[in-house]
Amino acid sequence: MAAEPAITEDATASPAGRASLTVLLLASTLGVMGGATIAPLIEVIRQALGVGGTAAGLLLTCHSLAIALISPLVGRATDHLGPRLPLAFGLVLYGLGGGAGLVIDSYPVLIASRLVLGIGAAAVFTCSTAALLDLYQGGTRDKVMGWRTAATTAGGFIYPLAAGALGNHSWHTPFALYLLGVPLGVATLLALPKPAPTNGTNPVAKATRARGGAARLLRDHPLLLGLCGLWVASTGLMMVLAVSLPRRLDQLGIHDTLIVALYGTVLTAGAASLIGLAYAKLTARFGYTTLIRVAATSWTAALILFALADHWAPLLLVPVLTGIGSGITMPTLTVLADHAAPPEQRGTATSLQATALFGGQFASPLLFGPLIDATSIATGALVAAVGTTGILIALLRLKEPARSTDSATTASDDRHQAAIPTTQAPRE
Repeated sequence: MAAEPAITEDATASPAGRASLTVLLLASTLGVMGGATIAPLIEVIRQALGVGGTAAGLLLTCHSLAIALISPLVGRATDHLGPRLPLAFGLVLYGLGGGAGLVIDSYPVLIASRLVLGIGAAAVFTCSTAALLDLYQGGTRDKVMGWRTAATTAGGFIYPLAAGALGNHSWHTPFALYLLGVPLGVATLLALPKPAPTNGTNPVAKATRARGGAARLLRDHPLLLGLCGLWVASTGLMMVLAVSLPRRLDQLGIHDTLIVALYGTVLTAGAASLIGLAYAKLTARFGYTTLIRVAATSWTAALILFALADHWAPLLLVPVLTGIGSGITMPTLTVLADHAAPPEQRGTATSLQATALFGGQFASPLLFGPLIDATSIATGALVAAVGTTGILIALLRLKEPARSTDSATTASDDRHQAAIPTTQAPRE
């Protein structure tokens, strides 16, 4: 894949630039929506369907299995076709699969619909990320990645809050929120630039792609493998909080789904959004490695506090610390992974992040659910805190990558001629 022209900051002020960026940021809000939307309702759904805690946890994470398995295929398609068409298709499938919960009363059928949702989410996560990485470079990329984090966390606040309010009427009603993916898929076809046709004349790029599967990419780039391992571990450990918080609040006498949504999302989203908006300045001052170590410290503190607190008031700090960690982790690991992989395999590298991220989500309740059921929520959180402490120790060995410049806006005069590209560069 040849280097593609980047959208500059001035270009985002043009109608076409605003449309592309808006669609990609809106698509980014849906990534966290997969499980977070029904998280405030999980105890209500569990009781309505008559299933146990582990089975209920799978409703939050089973779509992650589909994402983990399908993402490498989506990544290969993105490398060959560009992100526009796979993203549009994924958004429509996401909306239909998620919205099916409006009319489902069977646990197995609901699980099946969540798997369909996951297939669409694989395309949404991979293609929206790849598109943003394609279009921006250097400091501008850090700023846009920060905006993406703010948009994602805003979705993590708005959708669960709306679901919590709707859930007081019926646990089915909040599934209507997923239908937003359908019109957004249509908007993607209209707003994103079409990739230019390729004649396949670049033998170097063709040879690179021919030998470049996901397994080969990980083998040739061990840093990318390590970053994917970090995604798996951190996501799996922090899902303990997402799955257990409604249950802990229920134990403390807090049953209203709207209050649960407010408790679990407002502070998290607020902290993460502030980090996202300031992300470019933070990376310029402290660097990526320092920030990711701060995130691991925040995870550990949140888990320990969650394990030890026995009143709702100190638990307020848990979502704040979680938001700080996620606000740093989302853009930092994305940028570091892009540094670690060749540009012509950006789609595959991005898909591996999705596989790692959502694979960790899926595995978490399978590992921690039985442990918590056999012991307590506090024990599960403390075990997870040991894991995040191990991550922090491992991160002490991570080196700061070389900072790229805004080469996309300085490499050639040709790339200054248009405010926004009407086509992307050929994907050879």
